[in-house]
Amino acid sequence: MKIATWNINGVKARIDNLRQWLADSAPDIVCLQEIKSVDETFPRLEIEALGYHVETHGQKGFNGVALLSKIKPDEVMRGLPGGNGPDGQVDEQSRYIEAVFSLPGRALRVASIYLPNGNPADDPVKYPYKLSWMERLRAHAANLLLLEEPLILAGDYNVIPEPHDCFDPAVWASDALFLPETRAAFRRLENLGLVDAVRATTDATKLYSFWDYQAGAWQKNNGIRIDHLLLSAEAADRLKSTVIEKHVRAWEKPSDHVPVVGHFDFAA
Repeated sequence: MKIATWNINGVKARIDNLRQWLADSAPDIVCLQEIKSVDETFPRLEIEALGYHVETHGQKGFNGVALLSKIKPDEVMRGLPGGNGPDGQVDEQSRYIEAVFSLPGRALRVASIYLPNGNPADDPVKYPYKLSWMERLRAHAANLLLLEEPLILAGDYNVIPEPHDCFDPAVWASDALFLPETRAAFRRLENLGLVDAVRATTDATKLYSFWDYQAGAWQKNNGIRIDHLLLSAEAADRLKSTVIEKHVRAWEKPSDHVPVVGHFDFAA
């Protein structure tokens, strides 16, 4: 089974790329971020025509997450628990969608995550919101791990975990994606027992999932790795390989992110 995460950076602007990638790569489950579309205007028909079921948690012009899957989910939850919505359970910002899929002999739980950027780091609202959101994610993940089922928390974490996950640590030293507090919050999440899928399969350097549109970052390979698949032990046991589909960044009108893919064997 092929499970992928991709910050599409505007699904309407990238629909041709998305359709091409779905046809070429044929993932079983896709976690999309930054769809920048309300649910009603998401290009559902174009994706359903390729054999995918579509679940969205959209927002006009900003944020938004989606799950595309070849099998229909049994359950879908929109919004990360513990938020600041009127019922105290959802965010005003659409950043989290979670679904449960029935596989032979087991349930698989997958979430698409668009973690807050947090910049500028000295902003009195944005960076504290990022850290607060990460703590809420940690608390929710802790509860999900009690279910002892395959769990994949996939998405744009806006976190550079280690110095070798960026082209030049000095450039990112004061950025909210790389601050010590951010990386410590990410480690607390991993310390629950979650496994970084890419780092479980390779320790290669210069392995990135994002290249800025500015200053020739793509051409110079000045990238960062901020898109992650975090796995419960039950999912990590089934992980066979990972790949960052870097070639997609060279397409016309690309997202600044590329798909990160995990290959799993849930048959046994």
